[in-house]
Amino acid sequence: MIKTQLNIDIADDNWLKELPEVEKLSAEVFDKVISTLQPDWLNNKKNVIINLSLNNDEEIRQLNAEFRQLDKPTNVLSFANIDDEEFEAYLVRNDEIELGDIIIALETMINQSKDQELSLHDHYCHILIHGILHLLGYDHMEAEEAKEMESEEIILLKLFNIDNPYEESE
Repeated sequence: MIKTQLNIDIADDNWLKELPEVEKLSAEVFDKVISTLQPDWLNNKKNVIINLSLNNDEEIRQLNAEFRQLDKPTNVLSFANIDDEEFEAYLVRNDEIELGDIIIALETMINQSKDQELSLHDHYCHILIHGILHLLGYDHMEAEEAKEMESEEIILLKLFNIDNPYEESE
Protein backbone atom coordinates (compact mmCIF):
# COMPACT_ATOMS: atom_id res chain seq x y z
CA MET A 1 0.00 0.00 0.00
CA ILE A 2 1.34 3.39 -1.01
CA LYS A 3 1.44 5.96 1.78
CA THR A 4 1.53 9.65 1.03
CA GLN A 5 3.20 12.44 2.94
CA LEU A 6 2.53 16.06 2.14
CA ASN A 7 5.02 18.61 3.43
CA ILE A 8 3.09 21.85 3.21
CA ASP A 9 4.50 25.33 3.73
CA ILE A 10 1.94 28.11 3.88
CA ALA A 11 4.35 30.90 3.01
CA ASP A 12 1.54 33.42 2.57
CA ASP A 13 -1.04 33.51 5.37
CA ASN A 14 -3.66 34.88 2.97
CA TRP A 15 -4.12 31.30 1.74
CA LEU A 16 -5.82 30.46 5.04
CA LYS A 17 -8.13 33.47 4.69
CA GLU A 18 -9.10 32.66 1.11
CA LEU A 19 -9.24 28.85 1.38
CA PRO A 20 -9.35 27.89 5.09
CA GLU A 21 -9.50 24.14 4.34
CA VAL A 22 -6.43 24.26 2.07
CA GLU A 23 -4.28 21.92 4.16
CA LYS A 24 -6.91 19.18 4.43
CA LEU A 25 -7.92 19.64 0.78
CA SER A 26 -4.31 19.40 -0.39
CA ALA A 27 -3.78 16.12 1.46
CA GLU A 28 -7.03 14.70 0.03
CA VAL A 29 -6.06 15.65 -3.53
CA PHE A 30 -2.57 14.18 -3.16
CA ASP A 31 -3.91 10.92 -1.69
CA LYS A 32 -6.56 10.56 -4.41
CA VAL A 33 -4.15 11.21 -7.27
CA ILE A 34 -1.63 8.65 -6.03
CA SER A 35 -4.20 6.00 -5.09
CA THR A 36 -6.02 6.41 -8.41
CA LEU A 37 -2.99 6.40 -10.69
CA GLN A 38 -0.73 4.05 -8.68
CA PRO A 39 2.32 4.35 -10.92
CA ASP A 40 4.00 0.96 -11.45
CA TRP A 41 7.43 2.33 -10.60
CA LEU A 42 6.31 2.91 -7.01
CA ASN A 43 5.87 -0.87 -6.59
CA ASN A 44 2.91 -0.21 -4.28
CA LYS A 45 5.31 -0.30 -1.32
CA LYS A 46 6.90 3.10 -1.41
CA ASN A 47 6.02 6.09 0.73
CA VAL A 48 5.49 9.04 -1.60
CA ILE A 49 6.33 12.58 -0.54
CA ILE A 50 5.71 15.96 -2.13
CA ASN A 51 6.64 19.40 -0.91
CA LEU A 52 3.97 22.04 -1.44
CA SER A 53 4.53 25.76 -0.99
CA LEU A 54 1.46 27.96 -0.95
CA ASN A 55 2.94 31.26 -1.90
CA ASN A 56 2.26 34.56 -3.66
CA ASP A 57 2.77 36.13 -7.06
CA GLU A 58 6.04 37.87 -6.18
CA GLU A 59 7.76 34.70 -5.00
CA ILE A 60 6.55 32.63 -7.95
CA ARG A 61 7.51 35.43 -10.36
CA GLN A 62 11.07 35.27 -9.03
CA LEU A 63 11.19 31.47 -9.36
CA ASN A 64 9.67 31.62 -12.83
CA ALA A 65 12.31 34.16 -13.89
CA GLU A 66 15.15 32.11 -12.41
CA PHE A 67 14.15 28.66 -13.66
CA ARG A 68 12.08 29.33 -16.79
CA GLN A 69 13.39 32.75 -17.84
CA LEU A 70 9.85 34.13 -17.70
CA ASP A 71 9.73 37.26 -15.55
CA LYS A 72 6.05 37.06 -14.65
CA PRO A 73 3.87 35.22 -12.14
CA THR A 74 2.14 31.96 -13.01
CA ASN A 75 -0.36 29.83 -11.14
CA VAL A 76 1.89 26.82 -10.45
CA LEU A 77 5.46 25.69 -10.80
CA SER A 78 6.47 22.05 -10.42
CA PHE A 79 10.00 20.79 -9.94
CA ALA A 80 9.91 17.04 -10.56
CA ASN A 81 12.61 14.73 -9.26
CA ILE A 82 11.61 12.22 -11.93
CA ASP A 83 13.42 14.50 -14.39
CA ASP A 84 16.72 13.83 -12.60
CA GLU A 85 19.07 11.41 -14.37
CA GLU A 86 19.62 9.55 -11.08
CA PHE A 87 15.90 9.04 -10.37
CA GLU A 88 15.77 5.34 -11.33
CA ALA A 89 18.69 4.54 -9.02
CA TYR A 90 17.02 6.63 -6.32
CA LEU A 91 13.85 4.52 -6.68
CA VAL A 92 15.75 1.30 -6.09
CA ARG A 93 17.65 2.58 -3.04
CA ASN A 94 14.81 4.24 -1.13
CA ASP A 95 11.57 3.25 0.54
CA GLU A 96 10.49 6.88 0.54
CA ILE A 97 10.22 8.62 -2.78
CA GLU A 98 10.26 12.40 -2.80
CA LEU A 99 8.54 13.34 -6.05
CA GLY A 100 9.48 17.01 -5.94
CA ASP A 101 8.19 20.48 -5.19
CA ILE A 102 5.05 22.37 -6.16
CA ILE A 103 4.64 26.11 -5.66
CA ILE A 104 1.24 27.77 -6.14
CA ALA A 105 0.62 31.54 -6.25
CA LEU A 106 -2.48 32.85 -4.50
CA GLU A 107 -3.15 36.09 -6.40
CA THR A 108 -2.92 34.41 -9.79
CA MET A 109 -5.22 31.63 -8.58
CA ILE A 110 -7.80 34.15 -7.32
CA ASN A 111 -7.68 36.13 -10.59
CA GLN A 112 -7.99 33.00 -12.73
CA SER A 113 -10.88 31.72 -10.60
CA LYS A 114 -12.76 34.97 -11.15
CA ASP A 115 -11.94 35.11 -14.87
CA GLN A 116 -13.04 31.50 -15.39
CA GLU A 117 -16.04 31.84 -13.06
CA LEU A 118 -14.82 29.01 -10.85
CA SER A 119 -14.68 28.68 -7.11
CA LEU A 120 -11.18 28.99 -5.68
CA HIS A 121 -11.70 25.50 -4.21
CA ASP A 122 -12.34 23.91 -7.62
CA HIS A 123 -9.58 25.80 -9.40
CA TYR A 124 -7.12 24.96 -6.62
CA CYS A 125 -7.95 21.23 -6.90
CA HIS A 126 -7.35 21.39 -10.66
CA ILE A 127 -4.03 23.22 -10.38
CA LEU A 128 -2.77 20.97 -7.58
CA ILE A 129 -3.70 17.87 -9.61
CA HIS A 130 -1.91 19.43 -12.58
CA GLY A 131 1.21 20.00 -10.47
CA ILE A 132 1.18 16.47 -9.07
CA LEU A 133 0.84 15.01 -12.56
CA HIS A 134 3.97 16.93 -13.55
CA LEU A 135 5.78 15.36 -10.60
CA LEU A 136 4.68 11.94 -11.88
CA GLY A 137 6.19 12.63 -15.29
CA TYR A 138 3.22 14.00 -17.24
CA ASP A 139 3.79 16.97 -19.51
CA HIS A 140 1.91 19.11 -22.04
CA MET A 141 4.63 20.36 -24.37
CA GLU A 142 3.45 18.20 -27.28
CA ALA A 143 -0.20 17.93 -28.37
CA GLU A 144 -0.44 14.19 -27.63
CA GLU A 145 1.10 14.65 -24.17
CA ALA A 146 -1.28 17.52 -23.43
CA LYS A 147 -4.28 15.40 -24.45
CA GLU A 148 -3.17 12.57 -22.15
CA MET A 149 -2.52 14.92 -19.23
CA GLU A 150 -5.85 16.71 -19.65
CA SER A 151 -7.63 13.36 -19.81
CA GLU A 152 -6.10 12.33 -16.47
CA GLU A 153 -6.99 15.71 -14.95
CA ILE A 154 -10.62 15.34 -16.04
CA ILE A 155 -10.86 11.84 -14.51
CA LEU A 156 -9.29 12.99 -11.24
CA LEU A 157 -11.42 16.13 -11.02
CA LYS A 158 -14.57 13.99 -11.33
CA LEU A 159 -13.55 12.30 -8.07
CA PHE A 160 -14.09 15.69 -6.43
CA ASN A 161 -17.30 16.40 -8.38
CA ILE A 162 -15.54 19.12 -10.36
CA ASP A 163 -16.58 19.71 -13.97
CA ASN A 164 -14.26 19.30 -16.92
CA PRO A 165 -12.31 22.58 -17.12
CA TYR A 166 -11.50 22.02 -20.79
CA GLU A 167 -15.10 21.74 -21.93
CA GLU A 168 -16.31 24.66 -23.98
CA SER A 169 -19.22 26.40 -22.28
CA GLU A 170 -22.20 27.08 -24.45
